[in-house]
Amino acid sequence: MPDSPTETRSASLELGVIGNGSVAALIDNRARIVWCCLPRFDDDASFCALMSPQAEGGDWAIELEEFERAEQNYLPNTAVLVTRLFDRHGGAVEVVDFAPRHRSNGRLYHPVLLARRVSPISGSPRIRVRLRPLCDYGARKAETTSGSNHIRYRLSSVVQRLTSDVAATLIERELPFGLERPAHFVFGPDETLNQSPADFIHLTLERTNEYWREWTRYLSVPYEWQEAVIRAAITLKLCQYEATGAIVAALTTSIPESAGSARNWDYRYCWLRDAAFTVRALNRLGATRSMEEYIRYVFNLIAAEHDTEIGPVFGITFERELPERQITSLAGYRGMGPVRVGNDAWRQRQNDVYGSVVLASAQLFFDRRLEHRGDQLTFQRLERMGALALRMAEQTDAGLWEYRGRAAVHTYSAAMCWAACDRLAHIATELGLDDRARYWHEQAVQLHGRIEARAWNEKLGHFVDAYDGEHLDASLLLLADIGFVEAGDPRFVATVDAIGVALGRGDYLFRYIAPDDFGAPETSFNICTFWYIEALAATGRKERARAMFEHMLKQRNALGLLSEDIAPGTGEHWGNYPQTYSLVGLIQAAMRLSRRWEDAL
Repeated sequence: MPDSPTETRSASLELGVIGNGSVAALIDNRARIVWCCLPRFDDDASFCALMSPQAEGGDWAIELEEFERAEQNYLPNTAVLVTRLFDRHGGAVEVVDFAPRHRSNGRLYHPVLLARRVSPISGSPRIRVRLRPLCDYGARKAETTSGSNHIRYRLSSVVQRLTSDVAATLIERELPFGLERPAHFVFGPDETLNQSPADFIHLTLERTNEYWREWTRYLSVPYEWQEAVIRAAITLKLCQYEATGAIVAALTTSIPESAGSARNWDYRYCWLRDAAFTVRALNRLGATRSMEEYIRYVFNLIAAEHDTEIGPVFGITFERELPERQITSLAGYRGMGPVRVGNDAWRQRQNDVYGSVVLASAQLFFDRRLEHRGDQLTFQRLERMGALALRMAEQTDAGLWEYRGRAAVHTYSAAMCWAACDRLAHIATELGLDDRARYWHEQAVQLHGRIEARAWNEKLGHFVDAYDGEHLDASLLLLADIGFVEAGDPRFVATVDAIGVALGRGDYLFRYIAPDDFGAPETSFNICTFWYIEALAATGRKERARAMFEHMLKQRNALGLLSEDIAPGTGEHWGNYPQTYSLVGLIQAAMRLSRRWEDAL
């Protein structure tokens, strides 16, 4: 009998990611697709085994009889995942997973399509193919119809077609068979494949490998930790929805921030703040196209907003309302519900968004490599963000940690509003708009003084999280990064030290420790750890920073990826996955800490 652990094996975040800007899938270390939303990142999860569906299935497994062990890796510098499965008798198969992305007929080809090639590599392996997409977030099985060499799956929002050189009956009835030659599977749009599955996969795999290797070839990587940075950069690229330019915070919903905490949120949307961090990280690597695509997304959003406040998060196809609901047909990651779809953060005021938009756009005006640089019209659009920043800088908000039960004038939000004014002054100078440069400079100077007066606590001897407050949060570590203070300013050094004492747990950092709507946090927040690493380096503690960074690299999963949170006691990953914030932090810290190429060679 085949070994069939897929039903009982506990879920983990040892997952690979494949994608192409239109579709993304998570694959476990036995080559089982356990999460994929179709036809968009934020749509129904047709493959939802990661979230314990009510109906049987929600996965696409290649099960090897008498399974013994597995190996998994990415092809270097690509988003192509290779899994090798070994049985107890010397048999083995290799599963190659990818989503096509390459140039074709003068445009980028990136369909909503998953491709798999399963090849025998030793012995006489026998496999079983289980392709079991579900509908309505795991509530029911997909209806199917089949032809001579294809099966159609009627999903909630789209019809997908599997075309294969394996007999449809073997797949439909999940029958085991000996794998004597490579088997090919193309799961894509409901249209006829104009070539054999083998020829299609051979050609698109070759071209997809070429695309990713070309993309990585032009990254300005640091001398040290190149492999880690490249993997993080590719994964960030997979989190951008090509059709609109939106960048999602993560590809999943409702993986708890800690075990049984009910801190389960849907991250399959575009937070302007998170996306701005992603853009800035990729810009530092020279991958500026993501910035141009994201700015297109943002300008489409703000074109209809006029002078009204801007929300913090939007759907990837510009949805402004993301009503939150709980899905009862999914029990949750390891049964730890609730599973939420939508995110009520869209209702919140988070005033740092204005600075996030301006900072993400600033390079448009200064980078002479860009084909379409920022001009006066672009500047005028950003001035609307500046006007809102001035208006909202000292208004209460939920802050970047999205408190649901309290509001304050948060220091980071106010400082980001200052950053919007400051960068607008620089941009106006670059454009030769002297009057506007003076205006924005004056506004920035005045706002800076007011923030300093209210966010510095003389009694405690450090900056605090909110006006006239007494608490710390990790966002204060960014005050030097955005230019609000110099890294060598004794006030910033004192704040960094205070944060290390109050929020540090060994080599990890919490974002805050004060109880919130769900009690006291139990896990460290990965990007905060990386912020702390950068702050240590900026304030002269580079050896300690390097040691902490090396420790964080060891906490990545086997494929080099990170979720949102880590449990300090166990090193276990929690929170949505893969988390763009965490990968951004890795890239930024590596860029700051690495030896320079000219010093190393």
